[in-house]
Amino acid sequence: MKIVKYFLEFIFIVILFIIFKILGFKLASNMGGYIGKKIGPLFRSKQTILNNIKNALPNTNKADLELIIQSMWENYGRILAEYVFLKDFRKEKLNDYLEIEGKEHLNKVRDSNEQVVFVSGHFNNFELMAMQIEKSGINLAAIYRPLNNIFLNGIMEKIRTKYICKNQIKKGRSGTRELLKSFNNKNSIALMIDQRVSEGEKSNFFGQDAFTTTIPAQLVKKFGCKIVPIHIERYDNFYFKMKIEEPINYNKDSTIDEITLSLNKLLENMILKNPEQWIWSHNRWK
Repeated sequence: MKIVKYFLEFIFIVILFIIFKILGFKLASNMGGYIGKKIGPLFRSKQTILNNIKNALPNTNKADLELIIQSMWENYGRILAEYVFLKDFRKEKLNDYLEIEGKEHLNKVRDSNEQVVFVSGHFNNFELMAMQIEKSGINLAAIYRPLNNIFLNGIMEKIRTKYICKNQIKKGRSGTRELLKSFNNKNSIALMIDQRVSEGEKSNFFGQDAFTTTIPAQLVKKFGCKIVPIHIERYDNFYFKMKIEEPINYNKDSTIDEITLSLNKLLENMILKNPEQWIWSHNRWK
């Protein structure tokens, strides 16, 4: 039955993608936002989302809680609609919608052939971050989590490898081996550090222990590389501002736990800036 469900979802998304492409970027994004608000809540537990927000932002009142949740689903829908326009972002046809701050940090990494680890979270529109890093001329490998829907995952993998980052590494233990191989081949690494990972370690995240990836910290300890935080936010519905922070050079005596905790604090600050633009549906504190 699950295969049938996945196939029906696949057909629905393909039809939507065709409609989105016909409508054009702005109308498609608006339509996606509307669909996200109406249909999104049917696919995820509202209680899980409420619990997550209350864990992170315990002083949030009921009205603000509802606003964050509604805005999150709208952003989900907009991201979905914008997948069919990633090609246009890649080919710079939609450059007017994207502002990049801190581009000099990317240029410095590129010109020095230095390998770094780019870290971020699932903000709006997160796919644009790895795309812009690779477009800057940096040799990059991006870690991703395959979709559960095997039919949709095929489409998404093609989009990612063709328009976002050609070197894609699947999340998981086997992916960790591939990651080390890629790093040894002089690639920088980009990964999201905001999802729960069972193979990670517990680290404080918004005041509570949460399983957190230690991959960035391990790479720092093994190779002495720098960490580059990167963040993207949406404004005025269709526009994006991406910020590349100054590279962080951790002390060689810093432990894996200390580095991981430090990165969680960075992630917290990113989320607090625009809490409605983070994806709260993942159960980080399970």
